[in-house]
Amino acid sequence: MFTGIVEELGTVESLEGQCLRIRATTVLEGAGLGDSIAVNGCCLTLTDQGDGWWQADVTDETCARTNLGDLEAGDPVNLERPVRLADRLGGHIVLGHVDATGEILRAAPELAVRLPGNLGRYIVEKGSITVDGVSLTVVEVYDDGFTVALIPHTAEVTTLGHKGPGDRVNLEVDVMAKHVERLLAGSNSGLADIGTALKIDTATKGDKT
Repeated sequence: MFTGIVEELGTVESLEGQCLRIRATTVLEGAGLGDSIAVNGCCLTLTDQGDGWWQADVTDETCARTNLGDLEAGDPVNLERPVRLADRLGGHIVLGHVDATGEILRAAPELAVRLPGNLGRYIVEKGSITVDGVSLTVVEVYDDGFTVALIPHTAEVTTLGHKGPGDRVNLEVDVMAKHVERLLAGSNSGLADIGTALKIDTATKGDKT
């Protein structure tokens, strides 16, 4: 679990096949094999590390659902270690499980992003969304996208200050919205299933008597 508060701007050293190597310092403090690190909001597992670098395996599924497959040597990436129970939750609850990629329509500071239609229902004004691993507050919502306002600090210390129209960004919507939708969608059918089960149980007991 992450907070969407980027700790470090790392640099891609190489992406060969499914092996992604990144130069970094801060996120390697206390990190070891098997630990998780979010790269542009995508949770990856550390598989090897050395002096000032670490690497992870990037699966075909990850490349298909995120912008990690677009990375080239020298590209900056947003890095964050998992939250600890003692940390302040400065952003919002982020799982590091990217839902889809969006397209930047207007660069920071008034960042505008186009998103897939199936994600629009999870976006609300003043709600939270993760863009390339950065926890941001939605300013306006449109049929096919949304806007967020970036302060100069966020633009400076994350990839969002380096990206422009046409660039892809990783999106993760608020997981709470998805859970609520699932619960509401299943409430009626769930009650119906319970009712059916009770009828069957009653009928069975009647047969025994």
